Amino acid sequence: MYPFQPKVAGGRLLFSRISDKVQLLSRSELVKSLKMTSPQTAATLVAAEKSFADPAPAENVSDVASERLRTSSRLFAYTQWDAVPVVAAIFHCLYFFALFWLFSRVPLWVMLPLGFIYSVSISWNINGISHNFIHNPYFRSSLLNRLFSIMESITVGFSQVFYECIHMQHHKGNADRPDDHGHTIDWISIYKHGEHGEAEHPLKYTFLSFFREDPKTVFRTLKRKDRREAFWGVTELVLFVGTFVSLGILNWHYLCFLLPFWYFGHCLSYLNGYYRHYGGNPDEPIAWGVSSYEKLYNWIWFYNGYHAEHHFRPKVHWTRMRAFRNQIIKQQREAGVRVIGPPHALGFLDRDLPRRAQSSRRPHAQSRSCSPKRVAR
Repeated sequence: MYPFQPKVAGGRLLFSRISDKVQLLSRSELVKSLKMTSPQTAATLVAAEKSFADPAPAENVSDVASERLRTSSRLFAYTQWDAVPVVAAIFHCLYFFALFWLFSRVPLWVMLPLGFIYSVSISWNINGISHNFIHNPYFRSSLLNRLFSIMESITVGFSQVFYECIHMQHHKGNADRPDDHGHTIDWISIYKHGEHGEAEHPLKYTFLSFFREDPKTVFRTLKRKDRREAFWGVTELVLFVGTFVSLGILNWHYLCFLLPFWYFGHCLSYLNGYYRHYGGNPDEPIAWGVSSYEKLYNWIWFYNGYHAEHHFRPKVHWTRMRAFRNQIIKQQREAGVRVIGPPHALGFLDRDLPRRAQSSRRPHAQSRSCSPKRVAR
């Protein structure tokens, strides 16, 4: 277990300069959206605004949600424990390039498991390292944060800036159901392509979501908010594509080997995301996400398992997730927060996995009467 002892002080955890550039809709934009959407979508927006942009008083939620981490480090912005994901990201980048070096030197039967490890590591990086970097950038220096973002983009094969935009849109909708016109606020909601208000089949969501990504929409959204961030997003895309193309020019057989594992890695990331919300309650802020408290999973994935807690208060630092959960566990039980036993990527193995119709149509009152063993254990 990480012996987390970060220094804290009162006051809300502040958004960094980078995080500020892709954040919630402004109040005026929210009001405009509310007028244009159905009452169901409007209710989701109002709940999102209250939970994400204007947290409840600390005495009603927890002091962990309102604390501000401080460190004496001149390098890290919040805590020196962020050195752990930073070093992990560097090793992941080295592993990515090591695969190319090894390809012409070891037999295929050795490369195949190494390629599979790269696939798994893509999901691990996106949902742990990259994800936590979005909400709490690791460094004090904006230059270091930018360089880290570029490194992440090349390693996982997608723009970190674009990912941030998509992810912040995810927090605006919180896996919402489609409105009367079939639209969701959350671009990657598990209900977006489902039928009759149900969550989409996990296999379809896992293997088709990659092809549904819309870089043009992401770019337009970024450009409207901050042209500079839009520029860096495109730059990261060019650098990652350029890296892949360069490796292909040097050895086109390697590119043919790499691309399937790269695609599969992003599929695993979507699989992980599916079970972070499958069985959650889109109408209850504290129960938007589904949590897994499996210890090894959370140590390796940087406490990505505490997903209900994360959606309730997205700015809580990853090192403070256990403390935050301990302070809101009573409220979680009252709201019927769903908890699964295995890691999210193995959520289909959970012994109490609800059927899709049951998961998506569960009334609010029923969610409060869930068995205690499935609620914030």
